[in-house]
Amino acid sequence: MSKADELCLLTIAEASRRLKAKAISPVELARAFLKRTAALNGKLNAYLLVTEKEAMAAARTAEKEIAGGKWRGPLHGIPLAIKDIYETAGIRTTAHSRLLEKNVPAEDAETVRRLHAAGMVLLGKLATHEFATGGPAFDLPWPPARNPWDPARFTGGSSSGSGAAIAAGMCMGSLGSDTGGSIRLPATFCGIAGIKPTAGLVSRRGVIPLAPSLDCAGPMAWTVEDCAILLQAIAGHDARDSASVKVAVPDYAKALREPVKGMRIGVIRHFYEQDLPSTAEMKQAMADSVRILEGLGCKVEEARTANLQAFNATGRVIIASEAYALHEKDLVERPEIYSRSFRVRVMGGGLLRAADYIQAQRNRLALMHRFNALFERYDAVITAGTPGGAPRLGDQSLDEGFAKPIYTIPANISAGPALSVCNGFAATGMPLGLQIIGKPFDDARMLRLGHAFEQAIGLRGKRPPIQP
Repeated sequence: MSKADELCLLTIAEASRRLKAKAISPVELARAFLKRTAALNGKLNAYLLVTEKEAMAAARTAEKEIAGGKWRGPLHGIPLAIKDIYETAGIRTTAHSRLLEKNVPAEDAETVRRLHAAGMVLLGKLATHEFATGGPAFDLPWPPARNPWDPARFTGGSSSGSGAAIAAGMCMGSLGSDTGGSIRLPATFCGIAGIKPTAGLVSRRGVIPLAPSLDCAGPMAWTVEDCAILLQAIAGHDARDSASVKVAVPDYAKALREPVKGMRIGVIRHFYEQDLPSTAEMKQAMADSVRILEGLGCKVEEARTANLQAFNATGRVIIASEAYALHEKDLVERPEIYSRSFRVRVMGGGLLRAADYIQAQRNRLALMHRFNALFERYDAVITAGTPGGAPRLGDQSLDEGFAKPIYTIPANISAGPALSVCNGFAATGMPLGLQIIGKPFDDARMLRLGHAFEQAIGLRGKRPPIQP
């Protein structure tokens, strides 16, 4: 492996230490990532747009600042890429849709602005599913992203390019979005870490919406520690986002160093054993995860909440209703401009009545109270991320998520933080994932537990086999 490729497999934390010590330069790092991306993107389709000129300019600026003693923090000079539903000033933002094929925003999303202020080097914009829903589509101007563990397999969605690019070493981290699991599903299938923060903790201003009452913006990276670094930069109140909550932002990196011994953990087994049975491999990975947490000194016992389908049905009515409302004019006047997958998943929202939507929101409130009541007894709950490893790309049904529930949507309904970490591999070689879910605004504790688990299981040294 070349020195450039070795640089691309550093974590954000490792690269930051070297940059601060001037052992490597931001220009050297950016060039390595641009070279690797040029070699791999034709196989993975993770990037919709590579911003080489802008990346090199930012890297040169960072190099001068760091050399002059003006180090901005752990993201200074770090190469990142952003899911293409985040608006970027002067840089095309398409939401992976024909409707926005020539859309060039005048202003950055608030989260992107904060990352620029932290000194990031923006490598480009990453593939998603059309408007962050709809599944992988082959009838759009850009092909769907592919999984670097096996390019014939699915990345999960909708933050598909983010999952693929991070796992393949084509960027060090990304911002994804999560309405029903769109950070945690690709994190699981691509074997990385990703956190859906508490609703309202991270600004969504400038993030193209799917279902505003459920949408969350959050970080994805190779490790939980890197997710903590990214979350530190983007969390906090935004007065221009009406959904933003004014709360104190803790020191997430410091929280990682605190002990987890004595934490009370509930295992929601009925999601993956009864409500939607997972593969034997996932059940074994979950059993192994419980043993690891017990070995860390956590007290683990079985927990129960509402049936998975109750969460899924409620979430699907809300998502379909709100997404249809956003796209009604174009869906009625020119439906052919959307992918078939998007049409199947969203047009049904036009058949839902106001009474259906209101009842779904009432159901959400009841489910939220029931789920969050678990935290009167537990510090966190865990469950599987997906039923098994990533399926083959193209095997996804158009009504995926409607025909059967998904394990991730309860945390969207409950509004609390949910972290995905790798907890093993299937016989196919594809990653498996554990979800760690907490009460609202307990994001620091979820990161602490996820970091301890990640260190104990010791899988961060295993990378996808794909090489330039």
